[in-house]
Amino acid sequence: MKSKAIALTAALTAGGLALVGCGADTSPQSGDGGAGGGELNVLMVGNPQMKDIETLAEEHFTKETGIKINFTILPENELRDKVAQDVATQAGQYDVVTVGAYEGSVWTANDWLYNLQELAEQDTEFDVDDILPAMKGVLSKDGDLYSIPFYGESAFTMYRADIFADLGLTMPDEPTWDEIADLAAQIDGKVEGVAPICLRGLPGWGENMAVVGAMINSFGGTWFDADWNAQMNSEGTSQALEFYVDLVTKYGEASASESGFTECLNNFSQGKSAMWFDATSAANSVESPDHSTVAGKVGYADAPREDARAAWVWTWAWAVPKTTKNLDDAWKYIAWASGKDYEQTVGKEIGWTRVPDGKRSSTFEIPEYKAASAAYSAQMQAALNQSNPADCGVQARPVPGCQYMAFPEFADLGTKVGQELSAALSGQKTAAEAVEACQVLAEQVSEQKK
Repeated sequence: MKSKAIALTAALTAGGLALVGCGADTSPQSGDGGAGGGELNVLMVGNPQMKDIETLAEEHFTKETGIKINFTILPENELRDKVAQDVATQAGQYDVVTVGAYEGSVWTANDWLYNLQELAEQDTEFDVDDILPAMKGVLSKDGDLYSIPFYGESAFTMYRADIFADLGLTMPDEPTWDEIADLAAQIDGKVEGVAPICLRGLPGWGENMAVVGAMINSFGGTWFDADWNAQMNSEGTSQALEFYVDLVTKYGEASASESGFTECLNNFSQGKSAMWFDATSAANSVESPDHSTVAGKVGYADAPREDARAAWVWTWAWAVPKTTKNLDDAWKYIAWASGKDYEQTVGKEIGWTRVPDGKRSSTFEIPEYKAASAAYSAQMQAALNQSNPADCGVQARPVPGCQYMAFPEFADLGTKVGQELSAALSGQKTAAEAVEACQVLAEQVSEQKK
């Protein structure tokens, strides 16, 4: 989750995308796959796991099925824009696209995507029952999967076990945010070149607001109550926002307002911070000796909490737009890319820490994977099992979602709120001023929703 919102996507989604189904034949059809060949156009987000699949597809998918894959790989923001335009114009350029958990909820509600449940159930080798409940929760509508997870993540706390040992500190298995702040204070200035903590500060609904959104839940807050009343300056939410600004300002990384997931990953992996709260998927890179100087020196604890856990559910998943004419072949590709055999292929040919994990229960039982991920897999699985997108906080809310809220206007709102908090981190305004600005932004959405 590393992009700003795309206004076109939000606008089209909010409008219900009236063009879909008007004049185009969107009924499921077979492509020209199988021994006779055929082609699929696949649009993917430019994450490392997707780049892995590009290197493996020809030898392991095309060779077996005869179906050629034409990959287009784009950054998140460009990808969302591209898919929205393709569906809006009914161009049908892409047969398979990657969607995030947010789009999985919003786009399904607007009837942009094929229901894949029946295909998944009929494909006995695919084993749809093996998919983790958290992933089904963000990708389903009325119990049916409209997209299939490629990999999934929750969030947990990563910390330098060697530094903690040297300073005589102990990370609780289930830390509170107050304990995190106390530990940061004890680390501050003790290790040259090491900041006590790294937290995303780069503005964006999928950047700093992924962290802050989870923190809002944990402090007992919410963006809106069940009646769409804005709650950004309510006790729990404002406490979370002010705590975040204070913690990062005092103990965070240098240039925090410019640090997103990638920057914090590099910061922590290169030994420049002692703690990091972020996605469970980061552990693959943190424990990779080829990319990290702290591999083997890191401990893992649960997500911080106050009134609730800083819960988090995210996935990148395969979806089939209703504009495609190649549903059958598209499913063949998805079943291969998210199947158990693909995980074996990645593990054997690229490395077991590169397996797209976090989506299947069975992954955590693969002996080679268990050995390669021993430092973090138990904590990852526990985090995934505890995170429920429909039950992330202590207050009733109008729509589901943990670190985001599943309604079309959230992408724009989340990014604007992220900009206010980033401004507070850089000293352009106080935390209290940022909170009130965020309340005004939320009230504007509240008026629309009511």
